Amino acid sequence: MSNAETEPVEVRCGTAVAEEPAAGTPRVDVLTPRDVPLGGPRAMTVRRTLPQRSRTLIGAWCFADHYGPDDVAATGGMDVAPHPHTGLQTVSWLFSGEIEHRDSLGSHAFVRPGELNLMTGGYGISHSEVSTPRTTVLHGVQLWVALPEEHRAAPRNFQHHVPEPVRTDGAEVRVFLGSLAGAVSPVPTFTPLLGAEIVLQPHAALTLAVDPGFEHGLLVDRGAVRLADVHLKPAELGYVHPGPGALTLTNESDDTARAVLLGGTPFQEEIVMWWNFIGRSHEDIVRAREDWQNSSDRFGAVEGYPGDRLPAPALPNATITPRRNPPRH
Repeated sequence: MSNAETEPVEVRCGTAVAEEPAAGTPRVDVLTPRDVPLGGPRAMTVRRTLPQRSRTLIGAWCFADHYGPDDVAATGGMDVAPHPHTGLQTVSWLFSGEIEHRDSLGSHAFVRPGELNLMTGGYGISHSEVSTPRTTVLHGVQLWVALPEEHRAAPRNFQHHVPEPVRTDGAEVRVFLGSLAGAVSPVPTFTPLLGAEIVLQPHAALTLAVDPGFEHGLLVDRGAVRLADVHLKPAELGYVHPGPGALTLTNESDDTARAVLLGGTPFQEEIVMWWNFIGRSHEDIVRAREDWQNSSDRFGAVEGYPGDRLPAPALPNATITPRRNPPRH
């Protein structure tokens, strides 16, 4: 998905830090979302939890938009014209609906619930995303992964994977990247990552063994989920620092709960992220924007979209500064 804000901003929302947990209990920081309208008067609104001022990345995960359930009859659904990406991978994951994907690699695919579409736009790629006529309710997450310096000019790539669900008492887990609950995704990544959808039945509790070298984020889609000893509401993201070897998720409600668990080794590099570009300097962003505006071969062309490309927004009247996570206290 494009970051379709017409004036991408640097200001991010704040974070609520949980009280000091009991000994042996993971500390959970609660990241609250901000609403971002994508497009024009009938814009679809997304809830963005990454990035924000208090936290730029979780592992290499650098962007998290959560949207829906969205009645496409009222909003028009998703219609994102061809737009560029550099220095990142896009991860599309749906709970309901269907999105048609076209890119400058020549890929023509569909994003469907429970199926991973991962696109690599290292040196440069462009793509379009349109919800299909079959879609009545659009609901899912759009995630970005920052590429490390040695791979940020990686060639274009597109991968599709349908993970088999892992079922336990009261829970169902679909691992789309990395490994969890005995399941391993075959999709390679440039840094160690975890991505999984977790569904909890009413009053179910699930303890998952996790890599203690990872930091984790649990994005709640629906229901009220307790992560360790912290209650998370829908659209909130609970952040857990590296260290714990297990995470316990509890659904204390009478309804089914659903969340997406993200994780990865801390990303030590500074990044510059503006619009749909990730670089390491202001100059990287300026160059990428000029290449897109000048229809450079860097991004190729998307065939089959019935309309024009998205123009790049105007650059800010200031130098875009690199950012990284704040030091841990």
